[in-house]
Amino acid sequence: MKKLRIAGILNDSIVDGPGIRLAIFTQGCKHHCKNCHNPETWSFEGGKEIDEEEIIKTIRNNPLLQGITLSGGDPIFQAEECIEFLKKIKSEFKDLDIILYTGFTFEELLEKSKIDKNIEVLLGFLDIVVDGKYEDDKRDLTLRFRGSTNQRIINVKKSLQNSTIFEEKW
Repeated sequence: MKKLRIAGILNDSIVDGPGIRLAIFTQGCKHHCKNCHNPETWSFEGGKEIDEEEIIKTIRNNPLLQGITLSGGDPIFQAEECIEFLKKIKSEFKDLDIILYTGFTFEELLEKSKIDKNIEVLLGFLDIVVDGKYEDDKRDLTLRFRGSTNQRIINVKKSLQNSTIFEEKW
């Protein structure tokens, strides 16, 4: 079984989604957005493999956490590894919501899920997807939880249920 490769973890993030979150920055990204906030996460060889039990202990020790955020890099490039990790998280921490940031659009993920069952399964674990590449010419510092105006906040469960894209207003 492959392990999730990460660039780092932020235990008490308040900028990677609503509430206090455990933000996990996955390693590896092919999008290479201009002026990316985390270019050190691009290499698929960088970072380190995580001991998932260590992260679970961190979650247990922080009763204030409201959710987990997977960012990067781009977690979609490690869909299979994210699934294994999220299975463990969801089995013990049912009340934590899961947010995933990706450079792919939600529509692209739905298309990819038709040929890559890992993406389909991964989407089933997610509550929110913040989609789309960061576009430097659309940068907007007034946006919550996003860097550029093309990026959307997608309520995954409602979108999959309705087969439409729903932008959540936080």
